[in-house]
Amino acid sequence: MMLEEIAKELVGTKERIILIYAFNATGKTQLSVAYKDATKHEDGTHAGVYYNAFSEDLFTWNNDDTLLEIKESSLNRFHNDFNEDAVREKLSRYRPTYRFRFIPHDNPEKGYKSVLFFKEVTNDNDPNEIQEVPIKISRGEERIFVWCFFLALFDVDGWAGKQSSHFFIDDPVSSLDDHNIFITAWTIIDLIEEHFKKRKFIITTHHLGLFSILADWLRKGEKAETFKKHTKLYTLNAKNGDLALERCDNDVFLYHLRLLQLLDHAHANNEVKSYHFALLRQVLENIASFLGVGQFSYVLRQIGIEDYDEIANIINTLSHKRVYYYESDELTSDSKTIFDSVFTNLKSKYNFVLHSSVENANSNSPTRKMSRATINGSNSTFGPATAATTAYASTES
Repeated sequence: MMLEEIAKELVGTKERIILIYAFNATGKTQLSVAYKDATKHEDGTHAGVYYNAFSEDLFTWNNDDTLLEIKESSLNRFHNDFNEDAVREKLSRYRPTYRFRFIPHDNPEKGYKSVLFFKEVTNDNDPNEIQEVPIKISRGEERIFVWCFFLALFDVDGWAGKQSSHFFIDDPVSSLDDHNIFITAWTIIDLIEEHFKKRKFIITTHHLGLFSILADWLRKGEKAETFKKHTKLYTLNAKNGDLALERCDNDVFLYHLRLLQLLDHAHANNEVKSYHFALLRQVLENIASFLGVGQFSYVLRQIGIEDYDEIANIINTLSHKRVYYYESDELTSDSKTIFDSVFTNLKSKYNFVLHSSVENANSNSPTRKMSRATINGSNSTFGPATAATTAYASTES
Protein backbone atom coordinates (compact mmCIF):
# COMPACT_ATOMS: atom_id res chain seq x y z
CA MET A 1 0.00 0.00 0.00
CA MET A 2 1.02 3.59 -0.54
CA LEU A 3 0.94 6.11 2.30
CA GLU A 4 -1.92 7.90 0.56
CA GLU A 5 -3.96 4.68 0.54
CA ILE A 6 -3.24 4.06 4.22
CA ALA A 7 -4.22 7.63 5.07
CA LYS A 8 -7.54 7.22 3.24
CA GLU A 9 -8.18 3.94 5.06
CA LEU A 10 -7.61 5.67 8.42
CA VAL A 11 -9.89 8.54 7.40
CA GLY A 12 -12.63 6.01 6.70
CA THR A 13 -12.40 4.14 10.01
CA LYS A 14 -15.38 4.66 12.29
CA GLU A 15 -13.33 4.38 15.50
CA ARG A 16 -12.36 7.74 16.97
CA ILE A 17 -9.11 6.63 18.63
CA ILE A 18 -6.44 4.98 16.47
CA LEU A 19 -3.11 3.79 17.87
CA ILE A 20 -0.37 2.80 15.43
CA TYR A 21 2.94 1.16 16.33
CA ALA A 22 5.80 1.31 13.81
CA PHE A 23 9.57 1.07 13.83
CA ASN A 24 11.54 4.26 13.30
CA ALA A 25 11.96 5.23 9.63
CA THR A 26 8.86 3.27 8.62
CA GLY A 27 7.00 6.42 7.56
CA LYS A 28 5.00 7.67 10.56
CA THR A 29 5.73 11.35 9.94
CA GLN A 30 5.00 11.01 6.22
CA LEU A 31 1.75 9.30 7.17
CA SER A 32 0.75 12.36 9.20
CA VAL A 33 1.39 14.51 6.10
CA ALA A 34 -0.59 12.11 3.91
CA TYR A 35 -3.46 12.20 6.41
CA LYS A 36 -3.35 16.00 6.41
CA ASP A 37 -3.58 16.05 2.62
CA ALA A 38 -6.39 13.47 2.61
CA THR A 39 -8.52 15.50 5.03
CA LYS A 40 -8.05 19.02 3.66
CA HIS A 41 -11.16 21.03 2.94
CA GLU A 42 -11.98 21.99 -0.64
CA ASP A 43 -10.47 25.45 -0.08
CA GLY A 44 -7.18 23.85 0.97
CA THR A 45 -7.49 24.59 4.71
CA HIS A 46 -6.64 21.90 7.25
CA ALA A 47 -9.38 19.91 8.95
CA GLY A 48 -7.35 18.97 12.05
CA VAL A 49 -4.23 19.84 14.02
CA TYR A 50 -0.92 18.01 14.14
CA TYR A 51 2.06 17.31 16.35
CA ASN A 52 4.98 15.66 14.54
CA ALA A 53 8.63 16.12 13.59
CA PHE A 54 7.73 19.30 11.70
CA SER A 55 6.34 20.72 14.94
CA GLU A 56 9.59 20.00 16.76
CA ASP A 57 11.61 21.47 13.90
CA LEU A 58 10.00 24.87 14.50
CA PHE A 59 12.28 25.14 17.55
CA THR A 60 16.04 25.54 17.08
CA TRP A 61 18.81 26.61 19.44
CA ASN A 62 20.71 29.86 19.04
CA ASN A 63 23.76 28.75 21.01
CA ASP A 64 25.45 32.17 20.87
CA ASP A 65 22.59 33.83 22.76
CA THR A 66 21.41 30.68 24.59
CA LEU A 67 17.88 31.02 23.24
CA LEU A 68 15.45 28.47 21.85
CA GLU A 69 14.26 30.24 18.72
CA ILE A 70 10.79 29.71 17.25
CA LYS A 71 10.68 29.73 13.47
CA GLU A 72 7.93 31.79 11.92
CA SER A 73 4.99 29.74 10.67
CA SER A 74 1.24 29.92 10.28
CA LEU A 75 0.97 29.13 14.00
CA ASN A 76 2.61 32.39 15.10
CA ARG A 77 -0.66 34.29 14.74
CA PHE A 78 -2.11 32.18 17.56
CA HIS A 79 0.73 32.86 20.02
CA ASN A 80 -1.01 35.86 21.53
CA ASP A 81 -3.88 33.61 22.61
CA PHE A 82 -1.80 31.88 25.30
CA ASN A 83 1.15 32.77 27.52
CA GLU A 84 3.83 31.29 29.80
CA ASP A 85 1.26 30.36 32.45
CA ALA A 86 -0.63 28.15 30.00
CA VAL A 87 2.58 26.27 29.17
CA ARG A 88 3.65 26.12 32.83
CA GLU A 89 0.34 24.45 33.69
CA LYS A 90 1.02 21.68 31.16
CA LEU A 91 4.70 21.51 32.13
CA SER A 92 4.06 21.22 35.87
CA ARG A 93 3.39 17.49 35.55
CA TYR A 94 7.02 16.97 34.56
CA ARG A 95 8.36 19.11 37.47
CA PRO A 96 10.94 21.11 35.48
CA THR A 97 14.01 22.40 37.29
CA TYR A 98 14.32 25.55 35.18
CA ARG A 99 12.33 28.73 34.62
CA PHE A 100 11.50 30.30 31.26
CA ARG A 101 9.88 33.25 29.56
CA PHE A 102 8.83 34.07 26.02
CA ILE A 103 10.52 36.81 24.04
CA PRO A 104 8.01 38.41 21.61
CA HIS A 105 8.65 39.79 18.14
CA ASP A 106 8.76 43.57 17.81
CA ASN A 107 5.60 43.18 15.76
CA PRO A 108 3.03 41.68 18.19
CA GLU A 109 1.15 40.06 15.31
CA LYS A 110 4.13 37.73 14.79
CA GLY A 111 3.79 36.26 18.27
CA TYR A 112 6.81 34.82 20.09
CA LYS A 113 10.31 34.96 18.67
CA SER A 114 12.16 32.77 21.15
CA VAL A 115 12.22 31.24 24.62
CA LEU A 116 14.75 32.09 27.32
CA PHE A 117 15.44 29.33 29.85
CA PHE A 118 17.19 30.44 32.99
CA LYS A 119 18.17 29.76 36.56
CA GLU A 120 17.71 32.39 39.22
CA VAL A 121 20.91 33.14 41.13
CA THR A 122 21.12 35.37 44.19
CA ASN A 123 23.89 37.97 44.37
CA ASP A 124 26.31 37.01 47.17
CA ASN A 125 26.68 40.66 48.18
CA ASP A 126 23.02 41.55 47.98
CA PRO A 127 20.46 38.79 48.71
CA ASN A 128 17.67 41.00 47.32
CA GLU A 129 19.29 41.05 43.91
CA ILE A 130 18.39 38.04 41.78
CA GLN A 131 19.97 37.40 38.42
CA GLU A 132 18.63 35.42 35.50
CA VAL A 133 21.38 33.11 34.24
CA PRO A 134 20.54 31.75 30.76
CA ILE A 135 20.86 27.98 30.38
CA LYS A 136 20.51 25.43 27.61
CA ILE A 137 18.18 22.63 28.67
CA SER A 138 18.74 18.98 27.73
CA ARG A 139 17.31 17.38 24.60
CA GLY A 140 14.76 15.47 26.67
CA GLU A 141 13.72 18.65 28.52
CA GLU A 142 13.45 20.46 25.20
CA ARG A 143 11.17 17.75 23.78
CA ILE A 144 8.94 17.95 26.86
CA PHE A 145 8.78 21.75 26.62
CA VAL A 146 7.83 21.69 22.92
CA TRP A 147 5.16 19.05 23.62
CA CYS A 148 3.70 21.21 26.40
CA PHE A 149 3.89 24.28 24.15
CA PHE A 150 1.69 22.42 21.67
CA LEU A 151 -0.63 21.16 24.40
CA ALA A 152 -1.21 24.83 25.25
CA LEU A 153 -1.74 25.57 21.54
CA PHE A 154 -4.33 22.78 21.39
CA ASP A 155 -6.40 24.84 23.84
CA VAL A 156 -6.41 27.86 21.52
CA ASP A 157 -9.85 27.95 19.97
CA GLY A 158 -8.71 30.04 17.02
CA TRP A 159 -6.50 27.12 15.88
CA ALA A 160 -7.75 23.85 17.33
CA GLY A 161 -11.31 25.14 17.59
CA LYS A 162 -11.53 25.81 13.86
CA GLN A 163 -9.48 22.79 12.76
CA SER A 164 -11.61 20.55 14.93
CA SER A 165 -11.87 17.33 12.93
CA HIS A 166 -8.97 15.47 14.52
CA PHE A 167 -5.70 15.42 16.44
CA PHE A 168 -2.80 13.62 14.75
CA ILE A 169 0.01 13.02 17.27
CA ASP A 170 3.22 11.46 15.99
CA ASP A 171 5.84 10.25 18.49
CA PRO A 172 5.91 12.86 21.26
CA VAL A 173 8.35 10.78 23.34
CA SER A 174 11.71 10.84 21.56
CA SER A 175 14.63 11.39 23.97
CA LEU A 176 12.43 10.81 27.04
CA ASP A 177 13.06 8.41 29.91
CA ASP A 178 10.43 5.94 31.06
CA HIS A 179 9.03 8.16 33.80
CA ASN A 180 8.42 11.05 31.41
CA ILE A 181 6.97 8.66 28.84
CA PHE A 182 4.51 7.58 31.51
CA ILE A 183 3.55 11.22 32.21
CA THR A 184 3.26 11.96 28.47
CA ALA A 185 0.92 8.99 28.11
CA TRP A 186 -1.33 10.54 30.72
CA THR A 187 -1.33 13.92 28.96
CA ILE A 188 -2.55 12.10 25.85
CA ILE A 189 -5.20 10.23 27.85
CA ASP A 190 -6.40 13.54 29.32
CA LEU A 191 -6.54 15.04 25.83
CA ILE A 192 -8.50 12.07 24.52
CA GLU A 193 -10.90 12.13 27.43
CA GLU A 194 -11.63 15.81 26.86
CA HIS A 195 -12.06 15.75 23.08
CA PHE A 196 -12.66 12.25 21.67
CA LYS A 197 -16.46 12.61 21.43
CA LYS A 198 -16.03 15.43 18.93
CA ARG A 199 -12.62 14.73 17.36
CA LYS A 200 -10.76 11.79 15.97
CA PHE A 201 -7.36 10.88 17.42
CA ILE A 202 -4.56 9.26 15.42
CA ILE A 203 -1.50 8.50 17.53
CA THR A 204 1.63 6.94 16.05
CA THR A 205 4.75 5.88 17.94
CA HIS A 206 7.92 3.83 17.65
CA HIS A 207 7.94 3.36 21.42
CA LEU A 208 6.41 0.06 22.49
CA GLY A 209 6.12 1.25 26.09
CA LEU A 210 3.98 4.26 25.12
CA PHE A 211 1.91 2.12 22.77
CA SER A 212 1.29 -0.54 25.40
CA ILE A 213 0.43 1.93 28.16
CA LEU A 214 -2.09 3.77 25.97
CA ALA A 215 -3.55 0.53 24.62
CA ASP A 216 -3.95 -0.96 28.09
CA TRP A 217 -5.52 2.14 29.60
CA LEU A 218 -7.93 2.62 26.72
CA ARG A 219 -8.94 -1.05 26.40
CA LYS A 220 -8.41 -2.53 29.86
CA GLY A 221 -8.18 0.39 32.31
CA GLU A 222 -10.73 1.76 34.71
CA LYS A 223 -12.46 3.70 31.89
CA ALA A 224 -12.26 0.94 29.28
CA GLU A 225 -16.05 0.81 29.03
CA THR A 226 -15.93 4.36 27.68
CA PHE A 227 -12.98 4.01 25.31
CA LYS A 228 -12.66 0.37 24.22
CA LYS A 229 -15.34 0.35 21.55
CA HIS A 230 -13.91 3.56 20.08
CA THR A 231 -10.29 2.32 19.91
CA LYS A 232 -8.50 0.48 17.12
CA LEU A 233 -4.89 -0.78 17.19
CA TYR A 234 -2.58 -1.15 14.20
CA THR A 235 1.02 -1.84 13.31
CA LEU A 236 2.59 -0.12 10.32
CA ASN A 237 5.05 -2.54 8.74
CA ALA A 238 7.47 -2.30 5.83
CA LYS A 239 7.43 -5.50 3.77
CA ASN A 240 9.36 -6.02 0.56
CA GLY A 241 9.56 -2.32 -0.12
CA ASP A 242 5.83 -1.84 0.49
CA LEU A 243 3.88 -0.66 3.53
CA ALA A 244 1.17 -2.65 5.30
CA LEU A 245 -1.27 -1.38 7.91
CA GLU A 246 -2.21 -4.41 10.01
CA ARG A 247 -4.71 -4.83 12.80
CA CYS A 248 -3.24 -6.11 16.06
CA ASP A 249 -6.25 -6.03 18.38
CA ASN A 250 -6.29 -9.79 18.83
CA ASP A 251 -2.59 -10.52 18.35
CA VAL A 252 -0.11 -11.28 21.10
CA PHE A 253 1.51 -7.86 21.25
CA LEU A 254 3.28 -8.66 24.51
CA TYR A 255 2.40 -5.56 26.49
CA HIS A 256 3.07 -7.39 29.73
CA LEU A 257 6.58 -8.48 28.68
CA ARG A 258 7.59 -4.92 27.88
CA LEU A 259 6.27 -3.73 31.24
CA LEU A 260 7.99 -6.62 33.01
CA GLN A 261 11.25 -5.70 31.28
CA LEU A 262 11.04 -2.14 32.56
CA LEU A 263 10.23 -3.37 36.06
CA ASP A 264 12.98 -6.00 35.93
CA HIS A 265 15.58 -3.43 34.94
CA ALA A 266 14.51 -0.98 37.66
CA HIS A 267 14.37 -3.73 40.30
CA ALA A 268 17.77 -5.21 39.40
CA ASN A 269 19.43 -1.80 39.50
CA ASN A 270 17.68 -0.49 42.62
CA GLU A 271 15.98 2.22 40.58
CA VAL A 272 12.34 1.59 41.51
CA LYS A 273 10.36 4.84 41.69
CA SER A 274 6.76 5.71 42.46
CA TYR A 275 5.59 5.40 38.86
CA HIS A 276 6.78 1.78 38.70
CA PHE A 277 3.82 0.86 40.92
CA ALA A 278 1.50 1.94 38.10
CA LEU A 279 3.37 -0.32 35.69
CA LEU A 280 3.27 -3.15 38.25
CA ARG A 281 -0.47 -2.73 38.59
CA GLN A 282 -0.88 -2.98 34.82
CA VAL A 283 1.00 -6.28 34.81
CA LEU A 284 -1.14 -7.60 37.66
CA GLU A 285 -4.32 -6.51 35.87
CA ASN A 286 -3.18 -8.21 32.66
CA ILE A 287 -2.52 -11.46 34.51
CA ALA A 288 -5.86 -11.22 36.32
CA SER A 289 -7.61 -10.73 32.99
CA PHE A 290 -5.75 -13.72 31.52
CA LEU A 291 -6.82 -15.85 34.50
CA GLY A 292 -10.43 -14.78 34.02
CA VAL A 293 -10.85 -12.71 37.19
CA GLY A 294 -11.66 -9.04 37.63
CA GLN A 295 -9.50 -8.08 40.61
CA PHE A 296 -5.72 -8.29 40.68
CA SER A 297 -5.85 -9.03 44.42
CA TYR A 298 -6.59 -12.58 43.23
CA VAL A 299 -3.16 -12.65 41.59
CA LEU A 300 -1.53 -11.36 44.78
CA ARG A 301 -3.13 -14.25 46.67
CA GLN A 302 -1.97 -16.74 44.02
CA ILE A 303 1.66 -15.62 44.30
CA GLY A 304 1.64 -15.95 48.10
CA ILE A 305 1.18 -12.36 49.29
CA GLU A 306 -0.32 -12.21 52.77
CA ASP A 307 -2.94 -9.49 53.42
CA TYR A 308 -3.46 -9.39 49.65
CA ASP A 309 -6.50 -7.08 49.83
CA GLU A 310 -4.56 -4.55 51.89
CA ILE A 311 -1.56 -4.75 49.54
CA ALA A 312 -3.90 -4.31 46.55
CA ASN A 313 -5.24 -1.11 48.12
CA ILE A 314 -1.70 0.16 48.69
CA ILE A 315 -0.74 -0.58 45.07
CA ASN A 316 -3.86 1.23 43.88
CA THR A 317 -2.96 4.26 45.99
CA LEU A 318 0.67 4.35 44.89
CA SER A 319 -0.27 3.92 41.22
CA HIS A 320 -2.77 6.79 41.12
CA LYS A 321 -1.73 9.11 38.31
CA ARG A 322 -1.80 12.32 40.38
CA VAL A 323 0.99 10.94 42.56
CA TYR A 324 3.50 11.45 39.77
CA TYR A 325 2.60 15.05 39.08
CA TYR A 326 3.15 16.60 42.46
CA GLU A 327 4.84 14.17 44.83
CA SER A 328 8.32 12.75 45.12
CA ASP A 329 9.43 9.89 42.88
CA GLU A 330 11.29 8.29 45.78
CA LEU A 331 9.72 5.41 47.67
CA THR A 332 9.61 4.82 51.40
CA SER A 333 11.34 1.71 52.72
CA ASP A 334 7.92 0.08 53.30
CA SER A 335 6.90 0.72 49.70
CA LYS A 336 10.17 -0.69 48.43
CA THR A 337 9.61 -3.82 50.52
CA ILE A 338 6.10 -4.24 49.06
CA PHE A 339 7.38 -3.82 45.50
CA ASP A 340 10.23 -6.27 46.08
CA SER A 341 7.93 -8.89 47.58
CA VAL A 342 5.24 -8.64 44.89
CA PHE A 343 7.62 -8.48 41.93
CA THR A 344 9.88 -11.29 43.17
CA ASN A 345 6.93 -13.58 43.92
CA LEU A 346 5.35 -12.71 40.57
CA LYS A 347 8.42 -13.78 38.60
CA SER A 348 8.89 -16.87 40.73
CA LYS A 349 5.28 -18.01 40.35
CA TYR A 350 4.85 -17.54 36.61
CA ASN A 351 8.43 -17.95 35.31
CA PHE A 352 8.19 -15.24 32.64
CA VAL A 353 10.94 -15.56 30.05
CA LEU A 354 11.94 -11.94 29.52
CA HIS A 355 15.10 -12.51 27.49
CA SER A 356 16.45 -9.59 29.51
CA SER A 357 20.02 -8.50 29.89
CA VAL A 358 19.79 -6.19 32.86
CA GLU A 359 22.71 -4.57 34.56
CA ASN A 360 23.50 -6.13 37.88
CA ALA A 361 23.04 -3.67 40.72
CA ASN A 362 26.57 -4.33 41.93
CA SER A 363 28.17 -4.25 38.50
CA ASN A 364 31.11 -1.93 37.93
CA SER A 365 30.43 -1.80 34.21
CA PRO A 366 30.12 1.79 32.93
CA THR A 367 27.84 0.64 30.15
CA ARG A 368 24.14 0.50 30.96
CA LYS A 369 22.57 -2.51 29.29
CA MET A 370 19.00 -2.17 28.12
CA SER A 371 16.27 -4.75 28.64
CA ARG A 372 15.46 -6.76 25.54
CA ALA A 373 12.92 -9.29 24.41
CA THR A 374 12.65 -11.31 21.27
CA ILE A 375 9.53 -12.45 19.51
CA ASN A 376 9.84 -15.62 17.50
CA GLY A 377 7.63 -17.36 15.04
CA SER A 378 4.61 -16.41 12.97
CA ASN A 379 2.52 -15.27 15.95
CA SER A 380 4.44 -11.99 16.07
CA THR A 381 3.19 -8.91 14.28
CA PHE A 382 6.81 -7.73 14.14
CA GLY A 383 8.29 -10.41 11.88
CA PRO A 384 11.86 -11.62 12.48
CA ALA A 385 13.23 -11.78 16.00
CA THR A 386 16.09 -9.47 15.06
CA ALA A 387 13.68 -6.67 14.23
CA ALA A 388 11.78 -7.17 17.45
CA THR A 389 14.96 -7.10 19.48
CA THR A 390 15.87 -3.75 17.92
CA ALA A 391 12.48 -2.37 18.82
CA TYR A 392 12.90 -3.22 22.46
CA ALA A 393 16.51 -2.16 22.73
CA SER A 394 16.08 1.48 23.63
CA THR A 395 13.50 3.96 24.82
CA GLU A 396 15.02 6.70 22.72
CA SER A 397 14.77 7.37 19.01
